[in-house]
Amino acid sequence: MDLYADPPGARTENATAFFAALGGSSANIAVAMARHGCAATLVTAVSDDAVGRFVRNQLKSYGVNSDRVRTVGGQSRTSLAVVETRREDCQSVIYRNGAADFEIGREDVDTVDYSQFGGLVATGTCFAAEPSRTATLSAFEAAGTAGVPVILDLDYRPYTWPSPADAGAICLKAAKLANVVVGNDEEFATLAGDIEAGRRLAQDLARDAGRLVIYKMGENGSLTFQGSQVIETGIYRVEALKPTGSGDAFLGNFIGALAQGHTLEESLERGSAAAAMVVSSVGCAPAMPDTAQLDDFIRNHPGPTRTTEADNAHPAL
Repeated sequence: MDLYADPPGARTENATAFFAALGGSSANIAVAMARHGCAATLVTAVSDDAVGRFVRNQLKSYGVNSDRVRTVGGQSRTSLAVVETRREDCQSVIYRNGAADFEIGREDVDTVDYSQFGGLVATGTCFAAEPSRTATLSAFEAAGTAGVPVILDLDYRPYTWPSPADAGAICLKAAKLANVVVGNDEEFATLAGDIEAGRRLAQDLARDAGRLVIYKMGENGSLTFQGSQVIETGIYRVEALKPTGSGDAFLGNFIGALAQGHTLEESLERGSAAAAMVVSSVGCAPAMPDTAQLDDFIRNHPGPTRTTEADNAHPAL
């Protein structure tokens, strides 16, 4: 559950009203996919309280299947983010003590018939604690055995991990089980040890087993590696309201575009365009565009560009 200080621009400490929205990377990605007609099923856990029920209601309203969202009792709680719609000095206060989503276990993933799905998508946060870590690794292996593509968004959140070294080692293990790996330069650096080694690691992962690797570089766009092929993708420059949600928008809309039959290059550009739309709107899940909105934005917005421009625009990746 995301709570945004309202109106846009307000600081949390001065706010007297908040706008509630569905949040969390996995949910945001699922919403982005559903907005393009994909049948998205979320596998997670929520707490047995009003916040957990809010998440369930929101998933239903966006058309995301929640049949595999399990309710857990005890002291586990659905995570809460108190955030701001501000481009500069944007504050995010994250409450994840006893996070309910870390409670997914083998019983949640072993009963999935992966052959009935077009792909399995997970974020790096799933690996930050047990039993979620073991369950998600098991899901990766089961999906691979079923011949279902596995897509990993590294999505490194330092506050969920004991140390960068732990995150790097475990996420690298997960990346080697995935068919598609998505991350920014800092996330690949966490896996490899430094920025230059991170780019080399991304290229090495792409050369291994025909893996597709998307290496995001902020205002410099992204590089997509597949074997010896390299695709450069720029960004759509916008007047941003906030810095959050772009990564989830990129991946969900990239997957949605591929599902609609767009080429790899087109899908990368559509992901970039959606990222720009989300940072220039309030909320993350509520800001995810549908196909018609995304088409309209691309028709009427210049881009994508790969050069750094000295203006007030915010990088969308």
